[in-house]
Amino acid sequence: MTPDVLAAQLLTIVTPILEARRAGSSADLTVADVVLERPKNRDHGDWASNIAMKLAKSVGTNPRELATAIAEALQAVDGVATVEVAGPGFINVRLDAAAAGALAKTIVDQGTAFGTNQSRADEIINLEFVSANPTGPIHLGGTRWAAVGDSLARILSSQGANVTREYYFNDHGSQIDRFARSLVAAHLGEPAPEDGYGGGYIGDIARRVALAYHGDLAALSPEELQEAFRSQGVNFMFDEIKASLHNFGVDFDVYFHENDLHKSGAVDRAIARLTELGHMYESDGAMWLRTTDFGDDKDRVVIKSDGQPAYISGDLAYYLDKRERGFNRCIIMLGADHHGYVQRLMAMCAAFGDEPQVNLQVLIGQMVNLVRDGQPMRMSKRAGTVVTLEDLVEIVGVDAARYSLTRSSADSNLDVDLDVLQKRTNDNPVFYVQYAHARTHNVGVNAAQAGVDRSEFAPELLEHATESALLGALQEFPRVVAFAADSREPHRVARYLEELAGLYHRWYDNCRVTPLGDEPVTAVHRTHLEVSAAAPLHALLAFCDVAEPEGARSDRAALICALGAPAIARGRAKSVAPEAFAASAQAVGVREPWPAAVREVLDGLSSARVLRFVAASGAVFADSPELRAQLLADAVLRRQLVEVDASPWLLVRAEADRARLDPRLARLGVKLSEAIDPRSLRAPATVEGRAVEGRGVWLERGEGADDAPGDAPADPSSSVG
Repeated sequence: MTPDVLAAQLLTIVTPILEARRAGSSADLTVADVVLERPKNRDHGDWASNIAMKLAKSVGTNPRELATAIAEALQAVDGVATVEVAGPGFINVRLDAAAAGALAKTIVDQGTAFGTNQSRADEIINLEFVSANPTGPIHLGGTRWAAVGDSLARILSSQGANVTREYYFNDHGSQIDRFARSLVAAHLGEPAPEDGYGGGYIGDIARRVALAYHGDLAALSPEELQEAFRSQGVNFMFDEIKASLHNFGVDFDVYFHENDLHKSGAVDRAIARLTELGHMYESDGAMWLRTTDFGDDKDRVVIKSDGQPAYISGDLAYYLDKRERGFNRCIIMLGADHHGYVQRLMAMCAAFGDEPQVNLQVLIGQMVNLVRDGQPMRMSKRAGTVVTLEDLVEIVGVDAARYSLTRSSADSNLDVDLDVLQKRTNDNPVFYVQYAHARTHNVGVNAAQAGVDRSEFAPELLEHATESALLGALQEFPRVVAFAADSREPHRVARYLEELAGLYHRWYDNCRVTPLGDEPVTAVHRTHLEVSAAAPLHALLAFCDVAEPEGARSDRAALICALGAPAIARGRAKSVAPEAFAASAQAVGVREPWPAAVREVLDGLSSARVLRFVAASGAVFADSPELRAQLLADAVLRRQLVEVDASPWLLVRAEADRARLDPRLARLGVKLSEAIDPRSLRAPATVEGRAVEGRGVWLERGEGADDAPGDAPADPSSSVG
């Protein structure tokens, strides 16, 4: 029995009881008024309701007396084990095992749809986040918004909302001029301007601009030189920002350029609209917006007396542009230094005739501090003055970085302990939840090996206390996600994930899925398997964009884990027959019918080629120790490649994104070759006229790099599974 079903039953019971006491008292009562909560003390039951306390006054009765009447009727409902009245009128409900346990099968049957709905289908949301100025790498504040914003977008989408992720590209204004002057100074070997930008990245960008410029920089006037470095330097910097965000798992649907607002006449259109609405006036040669009419502490200058637009003019134009693009919900994520700006934005929204906090919502994020050895980490290796997104990723990886920034409320200051995030213990919340997910996967694998399937489900057998606690938490999943969407608080999902992981670990320690020794498989084992499969850990990890643990991702991952790395490391590629291949695949939970690519290879190739193909699927061949070391020195590549002892092989992780790999490899003068389809392994394959064997993805060195190996492996780019 789900909480929604129980709430509906309560409403059916409450309505006649109220009417008997006062006619018409239940007229406006809906199921939304029947609030159910999980008691903090599980001894109090599965669900608690204060409905009697809310309604007693309306019918002129005592809350406890009303609660007693409701409890007596509720006791007769199928699936309800006990009902108790507590305190001044709380109703505590305990479900019987069968009713509570039935939820497990419901979750499994619904799959990834569990917890999703279309309740926000009418919301067309523009979610603007990060929007860091293109004057330097993304600092920790922007990194926090990247993690939180992307998670919020996923949560809102799961509730039916149409979400567009947008980055406001601030390429207009004085900060861009200061950035350009800083680049010019670095190019000329001069100190950075007093109001300019420092850090090693400025020199890097300046050198890139100089190399990319077609012509003689020395022949340019100072104004021309600054414009050359401004236009190209901003583009290079923004390319780096986008690459950093992409490697962080965050991509945007729209990159909106501020400069376009001023070039397109959008500012003039916004002023015209506000003038038409009667909210603009002229004073002291300037144009003002009467924001005090809408709760602001003072009116705001839109066009200054010199005819130049004030800062708010861009905000007016940008908001109107969003509304004209069809967005009925505009959410903006800003840093703590913008807290004083919120009221004027709300006044702006109201001036356009919209509803603040509905059509426009502003979320404020607080500061992030990195702590190592108990001391704050202050300086970046590259940026010099701040710690950046790439610094954090290099230290702890993408998963730990994203999760640590998402699991706490964004409106509170956050200390991130780097030492904790690098541990493979339960102290590390990322490891803790990933380990729980790995357990759910391994339970399925071990169950299959022991002959336990889901052919029988007997929820009445789920009587252990840990089962009750786990099922109670599972019932809350849809509510948690819905509340996180409504409150704009992704951390609610992360903390629920940690709670669920803990409950799963305790259940795992007490309730067996596989029989011991020669014990026969029974309905209890099959039912426990259903419970394990019901834990939506994969869905929760997806909301935070935290990767599933190694070995729990796909048939391809399982096959590589079982066959690829060990075989290559031991040099045993030619010794594995198809039968052994099949046995190894089954041992990691991959069952027939085989994925098409595997079946095709099994049918057409020798045993040596079978294993070689499977092992090399998604692999790179580093032809020299230097290249290998260079690849593994890159933080992103190191997360996506798996070392195989001392061999030249590097396996690509199952979750690796080609779009992530390519730009990182390009920086190293390396590209992935896609010259050969794996199916061509049936016949002699050639690359540039040379016969080769299928040994993985050949890394070709780019122009100016060392020569590629003469024995180039083929590209099995079509994944197994």
